[in-house]
Amino acid sequence: MQRCLTLAQRGAGHVSPNPMVGAVLVDADGSVLAEGWHAEYGQAHAEAQAIREALDQHGPEALRRATLYVNLEPCSHHGKTPPCSDLIIETGIPRVVVGTVDPYPKVAGRGIERMRAHGVDVTVGVEEDACTRLNEAFFHQVETGRPLLTLKIAQTLDGRIATTTRHSQWVSGAKARTKVHQWRADLDGVLVGSGTASADDPRLTVRHVDGPQPCRIVLDRTGALSPELNLFTDDHAASTIAVIGAERAAPSYAEALTARGGQVLRIPETPNEHLDLHALLAHLGAPDGLTERPLQSLLVEAGPGLATALLRQDLVDRFFCFVAPKVVGSGMPSVRDLGIRRMDEARTFADQRWTTVGNDLLFQGYVRAV
Repeated sequence: MQRCLTLAQRGAGHVSPNPMVGAVLVDADGSVLAEGWHAEYGQAHAEAQAIREALDQHGPEALRRATLYVNLEPCSHHGKTPPCSDLIIETGIPRVVVGTVDPYPKVAGRGIERMRAHGVDVTVGVEEDACTRLNEAFFHQVETGRPLLTLKIAQTLDGRIATTTRHSQWVSGAKARTKVHQWRADLDGVLVGSGTASADDPRLTVRHVDGPQPCRIVLDRTGALSPELNLFTDDHAASTIAVIGAERAAPSYAEALTARGGQVLRIPETPNEHLDLHALLAHLGAPDGLTERPLQSLLVEAGPGLATALLRQDLVDRFFCFVAPKVVGSGMPSVRDLGIRRMDEARTFADQRWTTVGNDLLFQGYVRAV
C-alpha cells in the first residue's frame, strides 16, 4: 500500500478533480506483476493501467491468482473511463486490498460491494490514514463543495514577513522557495490579495521545478490594481482570474485581460466591505464555475490582511509556515489580530509536523484530523 501511495503521488497536479491513485498487482508468491497510477485527468485509471501491463507481460492466467493493492476504492460508474470494479471482476482477480473508501457519491462503497457480490475477496482500511491524507483535497472538495485551502507564510523568527519598508525578498531561502513552486505545480490554484499583488508584482508561476501551471487568482475588491502587473500581462495571463466586488465598475485591466483569455469574477461584498470569501471558494469549487474543472485545492500566498481574514473565518484547512533564522524587529507581522485574548483560545491543529528545508524550518499544520 505504501508503494501505491508513492505511485499515486506521480499524478499530483495532473489528475484533479480526480483523486491520486496508485495500484500494484502482486502474484501469489509475493512478486510484483505490474504497477500503475492515474497519470492524467481523463486517461486510464491506476487499476486499468496495472491490469493492462500484467496482461501484456504475464497473460490472463497470472491475474486469476493475483492480489491487487490500490489506495482508493475502484470506481463503479462510467465517467471518462469504464468502471474499474467491472474490469477487476472480468479479469478474474480474486483478491483486492483497498486503502480507503471513495467518498464520491457515485462510488461511496458501491465498487467494494460490486466486487464482493461477484466473489472477490476485498480487504478495506490498510494504511487508511495515509491514503486519506494523500487525497485530502479530493475528499474535502467532494464533501464541502469548495477547494482545500492551504495558507502559506514565510516569516522571520520574530513573526515578520517584511521590514518596516515592506521589503520582503527574501525571507526564506532558495530551497524553501523551490518547495513553494512544487506546491504551485501540485495544487490547482494559487491566490493572493491586492496588497501582495501591488507590493510584490508576483508571477505565481511554476519556474524552479517541472510541473503544470496553476490557475492564478488575485483579489481586487475595488478593481484598482495596475493593469501593468505580471498577472495581467505575462504569457500566463489566460490563467488569471481577477476577483472584484459585484457592484464595482469594470477595472482598467478588464478588457485587456479577457482578450488574453483571463477572466474577471464578480463576488458579493460583505456588509463591512470585504469580498465574501465563502462565496468565492464555493464558486471556485463548483463544477460549473469559471474554470474548466472545479478547483480541488488552493494555495494562498497571503499578506497579513488576507491571512487574518481567512483564519478569522475558519477557512484555512492547512497552515504551512516557513520560519527563517532571521530577526528584523519592527516590521510587517504575518498575521494581525484574531480576537484571541487568552492563550487557551489560541488556534491549534489536529495534526502537525516540523521539517527542515535548507536553513529554514517548515511547520505544516492540519486543521482537521484524518
